Amino acid sequence: MDTYSIFIPMVAIMAIFYFFTIRPQQQRAKELRQAIENVRRGDTVVTAGGIIGKVSRVKDDGEIVVEIADDVQVRVMKSTLTEVRSRTPANDSKTDKS
Repeated sequence: MDTYSIFIPMVAIMAIFYFFTIRPQQQRAKELRQAIENVRRGDTVVTAGGIIGKVSRVKDDGEIVVEIADDVQVRVMKSTLTEVRSRTPANDSKTDKS
C-alpha cells in the first residue's frame, strides 16, 4: 500500500510535465518542419544565424537562395531555417474606429 502512495504522484507529475512541456514543443517542431518543407519563392525566412531574408529560389537538394539585401543573395540549407514567414500577410483583426 505504501508503494502506491509514492508511485501515483510520480506518474501524475510525469503526465503533467508531458502535456505542458514536451507535447507542445513537439507540435511546434512539427509545424516548423512542415513550413520548411513548403517554403516557396517570396517567403521571408530567418536562419539559425539570425539572418532575415526573402527566398529567391528553392532548389531540390535541400538548398534555397535567399536575398538578404538588394542584389545580395546567399545559398542556405533548408535545415538551418528557424522560422518561415509566409509572403501573404495575415489578416489584420483590428477594426477602424474612425
